[in-house]
Amino acid sequence: MKALLLKYATPFIAGLFLVSLVSGVALFFHVGNATFHGMHEWLSMVLILPFVLHLWKNWKPLFAYLSGAPMAIALVASVALALPFATGQDQGGRGGGPPQIVVARALAKSSPAQVAPALGMQAEQLVARLVDSGFTAASVDLSLAEIASRSAKDEQALMAVLAGATRPQQ
Repeated sequence: MKALLLKYATPFIAGLFLVSLVSGVALFFHVGNATFHGMHEWLSMVLILPFVLHLWKNWKPLFAYLSGAPMAIALVASVALALPFATGQDQGGRGGGPPQIVVARALAKSSPAQVAPALGMQAEQLVARLVDSGFTAASVDLSLAEIASRSAKDEQALMAVLAGATRPQQ
């Protein structure tokens, strides 16, 4: 069994990398997001096993790479390129991510008094809806993020209330 796994490690890396490449490019250009999102995430996770098997099978030659300057430079450069994304900042410092997430972050900084008109209601109605949904710290002048935090709930649950995905308890 070990020989079989090791025999197919590199071919699976190649195949899964190609799937990841195609789905990643499609996601980058916002083509078929519903189709490619789950595929990209799950098959990237599956890619871990053949990658580990490939490392195991080729440990000696790979170790030679690890001890050289090109590998060190490549790893440092890769981490440096990833850091702006990991910290939520893109190259322009504007905050990255999908547009709907950027808008949700901006919305979370707003108060019910600012958000309510866009939802077609009065600020007091929105506060009452939030309180009825368990956001006990709701107030017209606090930001939505502060309301969620002070109510010991997450912002996603609060956004679900705003979207009408949850109904106030009767």
